[in-house]
Amino acid sequence: MGPVVNRHTIPPSAQFARGFTLIEILVVVAIIAIAVGIAAVAYDGDDRGVAAREAKRFAGALEHASARAQMRAETLGVSADGAGWRFWRRAPDSNRWTPIASDDVLAPHATPTGIAVTPLSFAGQSVAEDAILPMRASGHNEPYAFLVSAKTSRIVLVADPLNRVTTRLDTESPQ
Repeated sequence: MGPVVNRHTIPPSAQFARGFTLIEILVVVAIIAIAVGIAAVAYDGDDRGVAAREAKRFAGALEHASARAQMRAETLGVSADGAGWRFWRRAPDSNRWTPIASDDVLAPHATPTGIAVTPLSFAGQSVAEDAILPMRASGHNEPYAFLVSAKTSRIVLVADPLNRVTTRLDTESPQ
């Protein structure tokens, strides 16, 4: 028989000096691929959440603008051109609209790619896409509506005469 080796004299690193098997490597690669696939779908597959966040942000800005118009006794307006929205102030002496840039909430806002905001109606009538919808200093405003649309969802923002803005999911198919 050959010499007897005492296990305690072999360094621990030499006892377990073996690499990963091909199967172990393939399992790890498969797990990483599945995780990347799930992350890609979660990040890019559904724009409903993005549209809902933009609708809430816009609704909050609309309510803020209505309150500001009343507090400062000024006429404000809002417009949306598909790629974003903008708030305006009407000069009392000339009735000209000037953009608001001094208020962080009312500063021009560009929507994320794939999200569009367009005006739907004012006082029950359809409006042009470049219309500026007024918010009076008296607080007595005509009802109006905007559409926030994405590939997979459409959200309608509706403001009532008391300046409350509500959102609802539009059941028509997105265009």
